[in-house]
Amino acid sequence: MTKNKRYLGIDYGTKKLGIALSDDQGKVAFPREVVPNDHLLFPYLDELCQRENIAEIVIGESKNLSGEPNPLQHEILSFTHRLEKITGLFANLEPEYLTTRQAMMIQGRNKMTDASAAALILQSFLDRLNNRKSKESKKDGKKKS
Repeated sequence: MTKNKRYLGIDYGTKKLGIALSDDQGKVAFPREVVPNDHLLFPYLDELCQRENIAEIVIGESKNLSGEPNPLQHEILSFTHRLEKITGLFANLEPEYLTTRQAMMIQGRNKMTDASAAALILQSFLDRLNNRKSKESKKDGKKKS
């Protein structure tokens, strides 16, 4: 029996973070909320991870058009290391490019735009992960035949 695995997705910003959660099977990402990036952030994220049985975290990796880390990426890395230490969970960095703009194109600008951007980041990660698992499963099936 396969153990369910939930993921937390984060679209990092200096003033606020978009938060998304996966379903219990780690297949689909859903926007959750937008929270302020303040002194209550880390205790809140730790409690959220425990309450929602989060197995891993996915954080948007910020790079410029040339693929080089932009100025925000240094803050993201610092945030990532601190979050891993506090939660005890592994944080994956998922390349993200213009996810906030994509979210605005889908739904317009509103209070959940950053959460929707986090869901796009998380969904990209889940799609890659599940595609890889599917290929490995097919490969294993051919070996047994």
